[in-house]
Amino acid sequence: MHKLPKFQDKKLWQCALTHRSYINENSDTNEHNERLEFLGDSVLGFLVSEFLYQRYPNLSEAQLTRLRSSLVDETQLAKFATELGIGEYMRLGKGAQKDGGRQNPALLSDTFEAIIGAYFLDSGLESVREFVRTLFQSVADSIVLPQSDRNSQNLVDVKNRFQQWALAEFGCNPEYFLIEESGPDHAKAFTFGVRVNGVVYGIGTGRRKQDATKAAAEEALKKVLNEY
Repeated sequence: MHKLPKFQDKKLWQCALTHRSYINENSDTNEHNERLEFLGDSVLGFLVSEFLYQRYPNLSEAQLTRLRSSLVDETQLAKFATELGIGEYMRLGKGAQKDGGRQNPALLSDTFEAIIGAYFLDSGLESVREFVRTLFQSVADSIVLPQSDRNSQNLVDVKNRFQQWALAEFGCNPEYFLIEESGPDHAKAFTFGVRVNGVVYGIGTGRRKQDATKAAAEEALKKVLNEY
């Protein structure tokens, strides 16, 4: 059973848990966790990339990219957050709590990233590296080992695959564009489209821009290659 890291600076820990909705309803703090989330996203991306590069020397760049995407997407980070019990510690406004914020995958994954950012500031890169390794290793192994030919193919990121198709067919890259941004701060939803040569091939929605563009690419691939 994995455990949350221990913080030396309790203010950093508290800030990592504070959602914007909380400070809108409480006067005891004016700091929310969005800046820490930004930092944590970058630190996590680097450390997961480093871990995968060292652990799986036989995987190609495309396979490593797909595997990293699977490990740091909203769904998987929310699973880690649930396992660590982060939901019960989050500081949310009453509206966010009423809307099920403690079980909301988007809020859980965002808070997880904020904790990574705060832990980096609190204890340094090496401590975060060890935390990430122990947390991610078994999940990564379950995806890679054993790995069938079909799984190997699926490790190629869908956005990269659609880009390859677009370059082969038209000699240009796909363009992802925002269609709609909706919902309150604690439950945002983004809708993105993807077009090539002015023609829209797919539309996708997600709690993050990354997830929405990925969904758009999946729909586009399904349309042009009859996949997924």
